[in-house]
Amino acid sequence: MNPELIDSLSAQVGANGLPYAIPIHPNLVHLTLGLFIMGIAFDIVGILFPLQKQFLKILAISATRSNFFDVGWYNMLASSIITFFTVAAGFYEIMLAKPSPELKSVWGLGAMDTMIWHGVGGVLLLAMIVGMTIWRGFQRYIFSQDKLLEVQWSYLAVGLFIMFIMYVHGTLGAQLAAEFGVHNTADALLELGKDPNVVLK
Repeated sequence: MNPELIDSLSAQVGANGLPYAIPIHPNLVHLTLGLFIMGIAFDIVGILFPLQKQFLKILAISATRSNFFDVGWYNMLASSIITFFTVAAGFYEIMLAKPSPELKSVWGLGAMDTMIWHGVGGVLLLAMIVGMTIWRGFQRYIFSQDKLLEVQWSYLAVGLFIMFIMYVHGTLGAQLAAEFGVHNTADALLELGKDPNVVLK
């Protein structure tokens, strides 16, 4: 990476270390998480639908099993698409990060180690989410002869495992913001001696 290019980008940044007021990556992260988790959750509801059918009738909610599988599929597809933008924004924002090298996270990692693990983890999660989407597509359109049972239990188990990896990976991202102050607008304003409540209004 060309250090002069990084310096020219750094000259145009605000209090949060970015050329825009609100970091994009954390917002896209929550969209990725929400879509992925809802995709797996609705597929679980679809699998367990016979157990809940009477309960849904009592609540006067008209739903069929295929409705839950449709929501699961489209959420997974959307998660796969948005994650490309999430990772791209993350790499752009990490290029502009200038954390203190002396600090250590509660996990005992320095800022650079945390950023590397978070970056590599983001790419691996992108690959896993895309892989899950392809697997889900095969189940929906090719494998599933029984439309009443569109997804496999193994798919759901892998989805739950990926959610655990997302939790660990998200903790690294949270440490970057909370413990190292990476692109944390309020933290940067406090260091400059400014009141973030006045500046952020």
